[in-house]
Amino acid sequence: MKPGTYILRAADARARMAAAWHFACSFLDAGQDVRVTVQEHKPSRSLEQNAMFHAICGEIAQQKQWAGRWIDGEGWKRLLVDAWARESNRQQGDIVPTLDGSSIVNLAMQTRRMTVADMADLITFAQWWATDNDVKLRDVAPLRDQRLAGEARAA
Repeated sequence: MKPGTYILRAADARARMAAAWHFACSFLDAGQDVRVTVQEHKPSRSLEQNAMFHAICGEIAQQKQWAGRWIDGEGWKRLLVDAWARESNRQQGDIVPTLDGSSIVNLAMQTRRMTVADMADLITFAQWWATDNDVKLRDVAPLRDQRLAGEARAA
């Protein structure tokens, strides 16, 4: 059997805990021990935060060169995450040689694993960096609202 994860929230904690207990019983009934761990759950970044950060990276990509060349939004995302991690004293990731030894790869921090609070801090950092480097940021709310409306239609 595969392990399960149950997030308890105030609104449905009893029902979710009962589901977790029934799941644990399936292991116990099979003669297997069960480990129960309780820890604070910090939700990961939201779709809105993701859309906003990607919009900022896209705008920087359209307006700024780095190291004498144009870099796409994904490249700016990596640069900003790395700079933010250094600025906030976080572990950025390791740099390792490629499998064939011809280059290096940064095994960097990933935004999909960030908490809502960390992502908010990263967005603020990206906005500051853009402003400090003469990048004109548009209001990204219309872009975000269009994307969310498209996701709602697709669902």
